[in-house]
Amino acid sequence: MSEISKKEKELLLKRQARAMELRAEFQKQVSNPFRHASGEGGAVFDPAIYRFQAMRVSNFEHFRPTLRTVRLGLFTIVVPMVLYGWMMKSERNNREKKYRTGQVAYKDRKFKFI
Repeated sequence: MSEISKKEKELLLKRQARAMELRAEFQKQVSNPFRHASGEGGAVFDPAIYRFQAMRVSNFEHFRPTLRTVRLGLFTIVVPMVLYGWMMKSERNNREKKYRTGQVAYKDRKFKFI
């Protein structure tokens, strides 16, 4: 096991202290009974969440198609749809061919009018 240096340990302790301060402030704001009485209801303002929402909304404005994104779209959307459609069509044609040539009796068919 490797030991962490004194500098890294101090940094970790500072991060933990900051996280605990932020958690305490959030709990204080959430559990304030007078917050709703003064007219400001709703959720606690968190600037990180609002930045994230703004990034999600403006993502399309900053999108640039590259070879990687084109390949990703093709192989995750177009190719599976075409492959599934081809498999469905070939299976249906084979089944229909067996029905029409009499290889499958009417009583053994999956879909029949009775």
